Amino acid sequence: MVNHQTHELHQQLRQLIAQACSHPPDTPERQRDLTKLIRAIIKSGKLWKDNDPNYGDALQKTWIYLCKNIDKYDPERASVITWLNEYLKKRLLDFKLQRSQTQKRKITGHSNLGQDPELSSSNPIENIPASPDIPPILEETREWAQADSDGELRRIHIKGHPEITCQVLILRRLPPETPWNTLAQEFGVSVSTLNAFYRRKCMPRLRKFGESQGYL
Repeated sequence: MVNHQTHELHQQLRQLIAQACSHPPDTPERQRDLTKLIRAIIKSGKLWKDNDPNYGDALQKTWIYLCKNIDKYDPERASVITWLNEYLKKRLLDFKLQRSQTQKRKITGHSNLGQDPELSSSNPIENIPASPDIPPILEETREWAQADSDGELRRIHIKGHPEITCQVLILRRLPPETPWNTLAQEFGVSVSTLNAFYRRKCMPRLRKFGESQGYL
């Protein structure tokens, strides 16, 4: 029974991929089918879950990777979920290594002023030019944050820094995301302060929006 359900899921996802690839890039039809594909993957419950504080960022990178590389995907090599889970785990490992490097620099008192750890990825995929196909979930999230219809995102801010609101951080961290180090220098606060605020105040609201759109 389980194998039959898994087979049906893989067939459904392969069909959605074929439908998306049948339309030219940067068309409403492809965007529509990419939205269906992303929702089906999330609904399957088979996407890798993790409590890593940067899981949301890693997941955003995964959706971008999917939309950039959908035409290159080979269903004979692996299921789309296996393919994406492998990429997602690698991005989570990147974030863990970045946090470890940041911690080491704090301990030793050294800093690489000319190098941002978020920009020093050895993964060539990170250097692929942005595709015109922005994942639908990201476009919808950007529109939601910019509209901020009830004003909540503009009201909530870091104590003593009314300019650092949930709206500002969410928009700045949507791909192509502004590195945390850059934001810390710009606003004059520590990366840990920004990260803590983002996790406590921004992520729950992002998650609520994702649930309302059927993405979570």
